[in-house]
Amino acid sequence: MHDHWVLHVDMNQFLVAVELLRRPELVGKPVVVGGRGDPTERAVVSTASYEARAHGVRSGLALKIARRRSPDAVFLPVDFPVYEAASAQVMETLRAVPGAVVEVLGWDEAFVGVETDDPVASARSIQAAVLAATDLHCSVGIGDTLVRAKIATDFGKPQGTFVLTRDNWMDVMGARPTTALWGVGTRIGARLASIGLHTVADLAAADEEALVAAFGPTNGPHLVRLGRGGGRARPDDTAWVARAHGRETTFQSDLTTPDEVRAALTELAARVVDDVGKEERAVQRVHLKIRFAPFFTFTRVRKLPEPTCDVDVVAQTAYDLYLALDDTRPVRLLGVRGEMVPPDGGY
Repeated sequence: MHDHWVLHVDMNQFLVAVELLRRPELVGKPVVVGGRGDPTERAVVSTASYEARAHGVRSGLALKIARRRSPDAVFLPVDFPVYEAASAQVMETLRAVPGAVVEVLGWDEAFVGVETDDPVASARSIQAAVLAATDLHCSVGIGDTLVRAKIATDFGKPQGTFVLTRDNWMDVMGARPTTALWGVGTRIGARLASIGLHTVADLAAADEEALVAAFGPTNGPHLVRLGRGGGRARPDDTAWVARAHGRETTFQSDLTTPDEVRAALTELAARVVDDVGKEERAVQRVHLKIRFAPFFTFTRVRKLPEPTCDVDVVAQTAYDLYLALDDTRPVRLLGVRGEMVPPDGGY
């Protein structure tokens, strides 16, 4: 009888790896993909090669800082269509695994549910199939829940496999900080520490009622489950349905007048409404994200009186949210997000 296993397939340094196929002369060098590939511009790192990571370059870092940390790095522009094509090929390869249920997490990772009595052999055959189809390497975390499979992947990087189950969860994870868990960032980690929960073992043994009091009726029990590596045991291959579409821009020079802000918001709103139009669902809430110089970020949301696909309404609502902040500092980033009405039958 076969057991059910979850495999978490994670492409190694995905965007960089795709670029290296086009530029094999860069293999072994520090490579950074981000923005338009110009480290003098305002943009952030999308992916860094392992060689660049060794110098402290990571995703989300400003390109200017990345260049300071790794002066010899080669900077390349983000090329979405190429990555999307490579991602589609990876996912197609995973779906071709007999009996597999594939839940896509992002363009470079997915959960694969399989029935097997040798999950390591299954993981290795998936790695070989992906490599044969795309020339790209992946790591595979193997677990009896999605959480354990996802966390196992980091122990198997790069290009390896690792098994994390109920049996070895505490041995491997117990002494680690709560931030080692999937979905626990520094902020939640600090809040857990403030109520005396520092390690995964602390969280797993925590009193659920105390966590409900601190984090609410949904997040409290979820965090305890996370500490135990619990949660869903089977991937779900239902097609993902977007709740919102958003666009944002970091400006190379700050916007200094309300008119400049209004014009930029109108342009972003037009792109959002275009994206939303393809879904054939109207916008019911408008979200504004704004970053004032040097780095003060705010987000604001407003529910519309009635759902709309009118660019002017979306742009004006975003502009009204900006005016309500009553802040005259120069603006370095703007984002507009349109949250849509749910599809028939809900999500």
